[in-house]
Amino acid sequence: MRHLKLEAAADGFATLILDNADESMNVVSDAFIADMEEATKTIAADEGIKGVILTSAKKAFMAGADLKQLVQGYGKLSKKEAFAFSQRATAMHRAIEQSGKPWVAAINGLALGGGFELALACHYRILVDDPKAVVGLPEVNVGLLPGSGGTVRLGLIAGAKTALDLLLSGRSVGPAEALKLKIVDEVAPADALIDRARAWLSTSPDPVKRWDVKGWVPPQKKGMTVPEDSMGYMMATGSLALKGYNSPAPQAILSSVFEGLQLPFDKALAVEGKYFAKLLTDPIARNIIRTTFISKQAAEKGARRPAGVPKSEVKKVGVLGAGMMGAGIAYVSANAGIEVVLLDRDVPTAEKGKAYSDKVLGKLIEKGKIAQDKADALLARITPTDDFALLEGVDLIVEAVFEDTGIKAETTRKAEAVIPASAVFASNTSTLPISQLAEASQRPDQFIGIHFFSPVDRMGLVEVIMGKQTGREALARALDYIAQLRKTPIVVNDSRGFYTSRVFQMLIHEGAAMLAEGVPAAVIENAAKAVGMPVGPLALLDELTVDLPLKIVDQAIAEEGDRYTPPAGTAVMRRMKDEIKRPSRKEGGGFYDYPEGGKKHLWKGLAEQFPVKAGWDVEELKQRFLYAQAMETARCLEEGVLETAEDADLGSIYGWGFPSWTGGTISYIDTVGIETFVAHADSLAQKYGPRFLPSAWLRDKAAKGESFYPGSEPAPVEELVTA
Repeated sequence: MRHLKLEAAADGFATLILDNADESMNVVSDAFIADMEEATKTIAADEGIKGVILTSAKKAFMAGADLKQLVQGYGKLSKKEAFAFSQRATAMHRAIEQSGKPWVAAINGLALGGGFELALACHYRILVDDPKAVVGLPEVNVGLLPGSGGTVRLGLIAGAKTALDLLLSGRSVGPAEALKLKIVDEVAPADALIDRARAWLSTSPDPVKRWDVKGWVPPQKKGMTVPEDSMGYMMATGSLALKGYNSPAPQAILSSVFEGLQLPFDKALAVEGKYFAKLLTDPIARNIIRTTFISKQAAEKGARRPAGVPKSEVKKVGVLGAGMMGAGIAYVSANAGIEVVLLDRDVPTAEKGKAYSDKVLGKLIEKGKIAQDKADALLARITPTDDFALLEGVDLIVEAVFEDTGIKAETTRKAEAVIPASAVFASNTSTLPISQLAEASQRPDQFIGIHFFSPVDRMGLVEVIMGKQTGREALARALDYIAQLRKTPIVVNDSRGFYTSRVFQMLIHEGAAMLAEGVPAAVIENAAKAVGMPVGPLALLDELTVDLPLKIVDQAIAEEGDRYTPPAGTAVMRRMKDEIKRPSRKEGGGFYDYPEGGKKHLWKGLAEQFPVKAGWDVEELKQRFLYAQAMETARCLEEGVLETAEDADLGSIYGWGFPSWTGGTISYIDTVGIETFVAHADSLAQKYGPRFLPSAWLRDKAAKGESFYPGSEPAPVEELVTA
């Protein structure tokens, strides 16, 4: 067996060790299930084995299912085939419960998803006392539910309220909380874990679970449903609707738990399996898993890194500009063990930038997530200065000064006078063309864009921008630096706004355009949140300030003149800035009011400035938000700004919060179906303008029935366009 080791002991307590020889982590796969079936059969038949200790040889106990296998191997299954797949894993767990031997899970590290379902199938659970040893069932995060007994056992063990909290949030919990919630039975030090497991087995525990005892009645058997639980179910259903979930997984989880508490155990497992099969064959789960797991992991492992370029490591970085972005870049670099020279116009300004790291670390110390000595060492790696001479010996420069071509050019020349000829120069800009900025550089082949997102310490995406002269080595070294920071890179080519800023603007401009059309502001905000955007476009504009998108528009007008068509929301933004004098939150108010000590609310004067008109359709508003962003992404692919669908989807989800249920802007087009997408876009273009008009390139793909991801099957239209 390549995934397990069975060791007998003189006291009759066997140890079954999870140890996947092919992976660094134990995962649930067909091969693992086959090995577990064989081992359980052997254990049940061996009269010399009185009990089983299930543990792991790896640092983690077990992760969940092999998600690659779920997407690639099971993406084309029928519901019947998907149900059979679920039932095999379910039967594996039932074999443990009904083996006639007591099993104790000695959980020596994290146990998530299928790994925790395995532990739940055991008769007793002991979790190591280690903050990294978290347990949970996070399947909702990938559009699924636990498919081998997780919803049923968790409901019976912890009760409906706790089960739904954990299952619907997908959160994992540490040892103390797991014990409090009664989803583990003991917490033990690492060196005592196996001894405690053996001690429990020595008490001759009953190997029959309570739901396998003859005469057992489900806690909510029909006709005996507890009123509080029924009310809880109804309230939870309403809560899901209010939260605007677009994935079917939360509702399926809710139903599976509630039904599971009313049915005989094996029937409950079958119901859960049917819900799992429905979700597994739904394109939403495929989209989420493909982008947030497979594509993300591939990007972090260097999918876009040029082959043949030796691996590099940044030991010293110069961060030019100690404002919000520069301060964040300095922190994440120092946190990765890199020496940082944080430079600004004067030392007090640079020190203020370093103080940001001190503030972040202070919060982490309070929460017990970092020790004081490690925090001190991190801070010591940041040198605030106004002296360019200290940049000598850096491997990389990250320039994060004010978004002005002239200021950036002057900063580039001053830095290049000092830094080694081998150093890569990266500009952290969100809109200025890299090729234009590189004109100030003596080495344009080593000049590249590295666009971080704010706040840098919390945002995982980094957009790498290739200028016209940027070389392969500069790209490889930039990606190596991002890997050191443990962030997720996408690679795009030079363009106005690149990819993320360019497409993100479609969201805020669409919201502003709706306001001009007479759509109530609250409806605009709620329509965006209903499709899964984290924040409404008007609230976003208040945080960004209307100055930023207007500056981008004005710059484009100056450079392109009549060839440039201003975005649909430009007129509203100009009115807010120039006439109404409410440009942003930081200027005292924008689309929202921000009362001191109170909760923000939409400015009551909006209805007077932008009178509400009849005729809007909320489903069409939702469609417009999704289509505007997806169409602009398609244009980026057509123009070569983007080279892969994977980068498009990663950038949209992790860059500005495009709804994860879609899998990203390009996955959304594939899921709707490109022919359907083009037809609906034509209809929107007739009503609202050319921003929705498909190009000849996109029409050609539609005519050929091509998808952006080979093998992607569209979903029923009503499920996606009005989600």
